[in-house]
Amino acid sequence: MSRYEANIVVIGAGSAGLVSSYIAAAVKAKVILIERHKMGGDCLNTGCVPSKALLRSAKIANYMHRAEEFGLESVPVKPMFAKIMQRVQDVIKTIEPHDSIERYTELGVECVTGEAEIIDANTVKVGDRSITTKNIIIASGARPFVPPIEGLAEVEYLTSDSIWSLNEQPKRLVVLGGGPIGCELSQAFSKLGSQVTMVEMMDQLMGREDSDVAELITQNFEDGGINVLTNHKAIRVTQDGDKILHCESPDGVVEVPFDEILVAVGRKANSDGMNLEKLGIKLRRNGTIETDDYLRTAVPNIFACGDVTGPYQFTHTAAHQAWFAVVNALFGFAKKFRVDYRVIPWATFTMPEVARVGINESEAKEQGIDYEVTRYGIDDLDRAIADGEAHGFVKVITPRNKDKVLGVTIVGHHAGELIAEYVLAMKYNIGLNKILGTIHLYPSLAESNKFVAGNWKKDHQPHGLLKWVERFHRWRL
Repeated sequence: MSRYEANIVVIGAGSAGLVSSYIAAAVKAKVILIERHKMGGDCLNTGCVPSKALLRSAKIANYMHRAEEFGLESVPVKPMFAKIMQRVQDVIKTIEPHDSIERYTELGVECVTGEAEIIDANTVKVGDRSITTKNIIIASGARPFVPPIEGLAEVEYLTSDSIWSLNEQPKRLVVLGGGPIGCELSQAFSKLGSQVTMVEMMDQLMGREDSDVAELITQNFEDGGINVLTNHKAIRVTQDGDKILHCESPDGVVEVPFDEILVAVGRKANSDGMNLEKLGIKLRRNGTIETDDYLRTAVPNIFACGDVTGPYQFTHTAAHQAWFAVVNALFGFAKKFRVDYRVIPWATFTMPEVARVGINESEAKEQGIDYEVTRYGIDDLDRAIADGEAHGFVKVITPRNKDKVLGVTIVGHHAGELIAEYVLAMKYNIGLNKILGTIHLYPSLAESNKFVAGNWKKDHQPHGLLKWVERFHRWRL
């Protein structure tokens, strides 16, 4: 075409789409953003924001239960569930303007509401309107995956999308799935007073984490009253008075009665309904859009970023990919940039939190790396003891006899904040020696990062030199 309406059309207004639109508008491109439902996507409306708001209420309830531990008179904890859920919605409404049509319009983005269909490499149709564009970025996100379990559809199951409409707290809640979403929501509802049963078909919760992490979290869950059933596969749901989930286990069929059931077994990319197959755009086996190292699809001027392509389905990774997608779309004729996945952090915001960056011990073994593990127990940290949160650990993976950080896992209070120092260290190749040589505020949780570096240093002392120094000092007496 000789003329186009837009330099870029972005499909989807979640994290990837919003950041793509923001960057494109910032460099003065003509950008049109299409969203079929709500601005802000999953993260704002049904994911990160509401779940953290709910977890905050659960954490306050937990501290109230622990009042005597802090020298305070114990008081009955009576969650007002409808008000808790209203607070969740209030938090969403407070953050909503950050992602709103009004804000993005002011930034120079044309926002269009409707279902997008890609007609060809340069045309996107929304309702009766056909938009011509030089480039297209698909950022349509993902949705909860619901497995084909017999009888499940008949019990009005919940997902991470629909659970926020609850106004009455379930007395008995079953959670299918032991990943981040399942773990966070299980603990939140448990701390607020629901009887929670977790059902996970694998042999541990948090399948991507090392076994010592999973064991600590599982023990914490069980101590808090959650019934954790690993190695249990959901096979069917029945209703005969009680709603019952039937599971296969090593000990035979187990029946779990429930009032509500939350399906949290994973997410499915929103890659359907856009005419991708006719355009020759390939999907991977898991339904995500296949892209190259520059986030291009099989059609060179159509890009994909965020949950719809993966490989990491995190809000911050979607935003990270968005920069590469936009820059490669607008300026790829001069220089293209490969997406950098070397340093991707993530966290599960349970109590205690689990945060990780880089590889863990299991992955180091799988990759055949000659590695070392250095640990520091947070139960020894002054600030953690003062806060009543003296539990968890920092575990660092390094090459043998080198201080280069290959990966870090932190389990503990505010682990999601503590991991930031290691994200920076890995990004800019800062080793444990330099972390040890950096002043850390006392008393703070961040000191745990310095102390684990100190443990590495103790394990790598120059013993020969120290013996010589010892003789030198004795000679000087």
